[in-house]
Amino acid sequence: MTPAPAPSWETYRTSIGDRSTMFAAIASTWGVEEALYPGSYLDLSPSTAIRSVTYVDTDRRAARYFADSDLVRAELARAEPAHPTTPASAARVEFLHADYTMPLPLADGAFDLLVSLYAGPVWDHCRRHLRPHGLLLANTSHGDAGLAALDPDLELVAAVHHRDDRYRLDTRELDGYLVPRNPAAADRDLIRRSGRGIAYTRTAFAYLFRLLP
Repeated sequence: MTPAPAPSWETYRTSIGDRSTMFAAIASTWGVEEALYPGSYLDLSPSTAIRSVTYVDTDRRAARYFADSDLVRAELARAEPAHPTTPASAARVEFLHADYTMPLPLADGAFDLLVSLYAGPVWDHCRRHLRPHGLLLANTSHGDAGLAALDPDLELVAAVHHRDDRYRLDTRELDGYLVPRNPAAADRDLIRRSGRGIAYTRTAFAYLFRLLP
């Protein structure tokens, strides 16, 4: 019997799809150069578009994967480059085998983009690492987009839509997004206690917020 392949970005993409085009659109539109991705697991897609990405996860499979720099470089080399002048294989990839809810050995205000996808309350714990005018990419899983929508330090700049393995940024008529079906659900304490997202009248895969200075 042929053994199952070791967990990698390639195997993980079979379940979540390839998010490279989403990060390419964000990076090219807002000039993102450095990103922090807590709870990343094996999702290497930001490094196809962003020059420097720091991944954070407690999972031992993620730690083993990112420790194999040859495999990481090989997978990036096979990826479609988002910026023809900067091959994905030349991207800077760092990994912290750590719990993002605890203090991380990273400088404050060091990143252009903070990624929170299906990872829990990333914004609550990692906001200090985002520089002014930096971006938070969050979805409604575990309530992080809901918390961001209620934070006066953030403004919505785009909604991300996903269909047929393609991603599209919507930057128009943003007032139509993040409107709760049940207004009482838009409560910070309730979201934190439940760890669940809010149901909105208009849905998107994720939302992009900008940190106000």
